[in-house]
Amino acid sequence: MPDQVCVTGGFDDLRAPHVRFLEEASRLGELTVLLWPDDALREMTGRPPKFSAAERLYFLNALRYVSRVVLVRGPIHPDELPEAPGYSPSVWVVGGCRHSPARQAFARARGIQYRVLDGVACSGYPSPPPTPALPGRKKVIVTGCYDWLHTGHIRFFEEASTYGDLYVGLGNDANIEALKGPGHPLIKQDERRYMVGSIRYVKHAFISSGSGLLDADPEIRQLRPDLYVVNEDGDRGGKREYCQQLGIEYRVLKRVPAPGLPARSSTELRGF
Repeated sequence: MPDQVCVTGGFDDLRAPHVRFLEEASRLGELTVLLWPDDALREMTGRPPKFSAAERLYFLNALRYVSRVVLVRGPIHPDELPEAPGYSPSVWVVGGCRHSPARQAFARARGIQYRVLDGVACSGYPSPPPTPALPGRKKVIVTGCYDWLHTGHIRFFEEASTYGDLYVGLGNDANIEALKGPGHPLIKQDERRYMVGSIRYVKHAFISSGSGLLDADPEIRQLRPDLYVVNEDGDRGGKREYCQQLGIEYRVLKRVPAPGLPARSSTELRGF
């Protein structure tokens, strides 16, 4: 049986360094996130969380490195593990900046291994390991910038992946700047690829090498997908005609957030 590894925190405004931390923690065993509720975050920071518990829960559950997420209840002490009925961790992992003697003493008193991951261990943005191909599955392609990955993107990936193995082409930095202007993208291509590739619905994420709105053309011709999926905003730039020429099925999905979650926009989150 793998070790029962846990981390705990608010995970508000989840970014690539947080995901890298979770990835490295998952290498130690089966990873459970004990997620702090909204009132606990408000009490600790003095302000409401940027994203609700429901949205944070949805995002964390979508990460391929996380086995499960438990939204804990009751008061939260930053130097203690919150209680999760029916769950007994064997390893508590903290980031280097979160280490404290009080946390270490808490773990030791309960027979829990205490592991600290420093920044060096979590540096860089490696490619996630390829997921095994399933026989008979169609190849599905989606493309975009994904400059600030949010729950709307994840919901789109989740829906697109129901049609087959999902491949995501991300615009390269130079092309995004050419299309959207100076200051874009806010997040560099390797980091964007890493975040998208960390979503469990995505089989493979890559940086597109072409230009314009059909910048993934070289990769699409090599991949030969069965289906090109876009949302309503992305149904432009000659994509429909392009798919007709190549014999690729073209499907437009409505832009609907996951049940109970708000609509999200990268433009709004980035402040552009």
